[in-house]
Amino acid sequence: MTHARSDEGVAGGEDVLGAGVLERIPDGSDLLTAEDIVVRFHTKRGVVHAVEGVSIAIRAGEVLAVVGESGSGKTIFTRRVMGLISGGNGTEVHGTVTYDGTKLTELSGKELSKFWGAEIALILQDPMTSLNPVKRIGEQLTETIVLHKRVTKKEAQQRAVELLRSVGLSEPERRVRQYPHELSGGMRQRVTIAIALSCNPRLLLADEPTTALDVTVQAQILDLLADLQSRLRMAMLLVTHDLRVVRSRSDRIAVMYAGRIVETAPTPELFAEPKMPYTEALMNAVPPIAGPNHIRLQVIPGRPPDLVNPPTGCKFSPRCPYAQEKCLTEEPPLREAGSADHQYRCWYPVGSEEGLKAKARNVERGRSAAGTP
Repeated sequence: MTHARSDEGVAGGEDVLGAGVLERIPDGSDLLTAEDIVVRFHTKRGVVHAVEGVSIAIRAGEVLAVVGESGSGKTIFTRRVMGLISGGNGTEVHGTVTYDGTKLTELSGKELSKFWGAEIALILQDPMTSLNPVKRIGEQLTETIVLHKRVTKKEAQQRAVELLRSVGLSEPERRVRQYPHELSGGMRQRVTIAIALSCNPRLLLADEPTTALDVTVQAQILDLLADLQSRLRMAMLLVTHDLRVVRSRSDRIAVMYAGRIVETAPTPELFAEPKMPYTEALMNAVPPIAGPNHIRLQVIPGRPPDLVNPPTGCKFSPRCPYAQEKCLTEEPPLREAGSADHQYRCWYPVGSEEGLKAKARNVERGRSAAGTP
């Protein structure tokens, strides 16, 4: 896979970030598997079915992108994989997460903490709030290093400076003495990336890493992550709502809707031959790079379903231009599109004869979806 590089580049830090990583990654094997993950929240309104039976595998050294609208369950799923959501206090969890042979879902919080930072790292959505506002940048970097590495305080401080240089921050010696409020949003996100990479993790979970950043800074951060992932051969789970972000920055894509995976495939194949109408709708909603100005964008009609009272049958059926009566009553299983690498959840897939006929019937009836005028 070819990744774009950041215009700013990554200055130095090759030895700091690369040490001890390459020789311990078995390329091609599954580094992490999540099987039948379920997360439900019991509320006064009812049970919120946030994640329902999601299974994925992340291979060593690859980038798996999880894509979907807000509310599709991407972040809840990511936090469950990390071990940040557990059962109890109105939260119901099921399923198994296995990392390099260790079942993380069977570990206590104290046992899990040994994996956080050292093996699995997380970049949260909002760089404005993910840093401690009353601690200097250097202190926030060194506390992770000292926790997992046998180094002196001086060595940790030197490593902190090199880490900031590695993620493209200018004047790193000065930045370590500053507080988060003294940095811009893009600079803060680079700091969170440096913290995440400080102990050379084998798996990086990036949950909407460009939220609240302007377009130019978004591109720089995404290019930086792609460069670091490629250079360090980390596995990465990249969570986003924007298909443009993952087209050139992922090996495989899993599309989520209403707490379920509705399609998964290698990235080139997904863009070439999407099968799930929701995937097609996400692609059509992306503004074209070329073409006339002020072009009207295609929107997905309706709203994501209420996860307390989700629709029966296919969860996308109330918004789907292909939906028929069967879709309203029977939920389709994940099935293969030629190979086990490409799976989708639809009775009338995009591009198929039955799909074309179903869409044509809805057009004749003057409906945008089954039962929808």
